[in-house]
Amino acid sequence: MAGGSLITKIRKAFGELIALGLVERKEVRFFGAQATGCSPIAKAVKNCTDIIEPQRPNTIARSLAIGNPADGPAAAKMILQDGGWAEDVSDVEIVSGIQELAETEGIFTETAGGVTTAVTARLYAHGRIKPDELTVTCITGNGLKTTDCLQGAYSQHKAIRPRLADFEEFVDEHNAANANSSQDLVLAGESHVR
Repeated sequence: MAGGSLITKIRKAFGELIALGLVERKEVRFFGAQATGCSPIAKAVKNCTDIIEPQRPNTIARSLAIGNPADGPAAAKMILQDGGWAEDVSDVEIVSGIQELAETEGIFTETAGGVTTAVTARLYAHGRIKPDELTVTCITGNGLKTTDCLQGAYSQHKAIRPRLADFEEFVDEHNAANANSSQDLVLAGESHVR
């Protein structure tokens, strides 16, 4: 959550779909995710109130860094009314969330998606979301927006031009290097067995 408007608009949409008879009424809970360095809505929810205490943002999740969110009171009230919850995660957890989503789902998200992924894991760990419940998470930003937060986390490879032929050449070189490494491992294992 940044300003708090997205979560309230999603809830409104659910209500409209039910009112129009397009979906059947079911219990739906909403959960909010914020960065610890700017978590006024999550703090309000944890204090079981809709009173927002403004904060000075200090987080790598710049797209969520709204210290005095205009729709914060409405978001906190809605989350509490619907039986949901809100959590916040550190910058280290945000980067881990980005990496986990990329490695498991092939989705490269920005820091906001890292917040969502890390908070979702925490909600599962604390039993607020049960493993058998259908859970939808909103990943709303592309990782190319915030590559600076991953600086030093990965080894740098040569840059390639944005051309298909250059990309294919890079993939071929990478596959050849991996094939040679695998062959070396097999040969080393065979000589060890003899």
